[in-house]
Amino acid sequence: MNFNYETGFKLTNEPVIRDWLVKASNQHDFFIVELNFVFCDDNYLLPINREYLNHDTLTDIITFDYSEGRNISGDIFISVERVRENALDFNVDFTVEIIRVMGHGLLHLMGFGDKEEEEVALMRKKENELIELFHVEH
Repeated sequence: MNFNYETGFKLTNEPVIRDWLVKASNQHDFFIVELNFVFCDDNYLLPINREYLNHDTLTDIITFDYSEGRNISGDIFISVERVRENALDFNVDFTVEIIRVMGHGLLHLMGFGDKEEEEVALMRKKENELIELFHVEH
């Protein structure tokens, strides 16, 4: 698992987050083979959103899934700018929001979607479970 930084932001607790992600995936009977997080800003992520998803909008996360079966492999791009703004909009702590977004990406790699209304509800439930797991474990 790799954490890459294309902005001034840096996780202060990489080992704790790495352990949490491994436990979260293992609880769903998935195994992390290769997982890359890229923390960036809007200017970095917007061209990726345009090129690969044909979306001309700002987003907090884009997940590229290379997983096979229960073996997780993927690249997760996170706009720290969007996460900060979302934390303010939702009135939550930035750390909670960054954990939620990282968990969201992991859930996508485990097959959870968020296109349909039912999928969104399940995704939110699973995100909340992962946030609780993070706080219980650490």
